[in-house]
Amino acid sequence: MFEPRVNETEQMTVAYLAMRGAYAQIPEGYGRLYQWVQACGYVPMGMPRAVYFTDPAVVPEADALWELWAPVQPGVSPSGPDDQGLGVKAVAPRRLATAVHKGPYDSVGATYGALAGWIAEQGYEIAGPPEEAYLTDPAEAPPEEYLTEIAFPVRVT
Repeated sequence: MFEPRVNETEQMTVAYLAMRGAYAQIPEGYGRLYQWVQACGYVPMGMPRAVYFTDPAVVPEADALWELWAPVQPGVSPSGPDDQGLGVKAVAPRRLATAVHKGPYDSVGATYGALAGWIAEQGYEIAGPPEEAYLTDPAEAPPEEYLTEIAFPVRVT
């Protein structure tokens, strides 16, 4: 069921991995990111997220730019990215329009489209790259049960 909403986030600190290319790298990328988080002694705080800086309808997947985020405890000093693309940054509070998609990751396009339409109908405009929060561990659920929160930063038009 499509139930969009707008909410205000608080500042958060994220460990991140800057990525380029195929989205099939996501599982391996999260493995690298969370190994690094553990090696640094950071404490994960919340669901993993991804931010997509290029539009897959315009930019070939081989040239896609995106980041994987692992929210960590507040107070970790910003750093990086290092030569592996790993770093830590503070993410400022923002207003997000969100909707939860249920199903395989390769079917999120319809939710993106519906959310973008809803945003415009509500008098907002998209103000930054889309994000996804992964609410279901793919190791613990079949693809038809995956829950992915789709989010766009928005501002009033």
